[in-house]
Amino acid sequence: MVGWILRVLVALGLLGSAWVHWVVWLDWARNTDVVGPLFLVNVIAGVVIAIAVLLWRHWLPALAAVGFGLATLGAYVLSLTVGFFGVQEQFATQEEVWGVVTEVACVVFGLALLVPRRTTATARESGRV
Repeated sequence: MVGWILRVLVALGLLGSAWVHWVVWLDWARNTDVVGPLFLVNVIAGVVIAIAVLLWRHWLPALAAVGFGLATLGAYVLSLTVGFFGVQEQFATQEEVWGVVTEVACVVFGLALLVPRRTTATARESGRV
């Protein structure tokens, strides 16, 4: 049950980030040479990884979600500090706040999904329940 809840939370983080990037792409990023296409990559990758997290019970989609969240947060931190391919952000919009929230969710819940959990039967067999 916990695993399923974590999968849903990871998928929601991925889809939320994809949605934010789609909205920002429509707003201004589509007119930016490098960042515009990267925003579309984020949209597609977020949806694809979310589907994989929900349908494939393997550690790889969870790891991809963590990598997605870290890479996106890293690019955003660069845009806040030194600039990212000519884009300089200021953490002033709701899209930026929601982007950070959803990407942190990808990392936190993705890492939690990667932590191996013992089943009740396994714990019972070892005498720990």
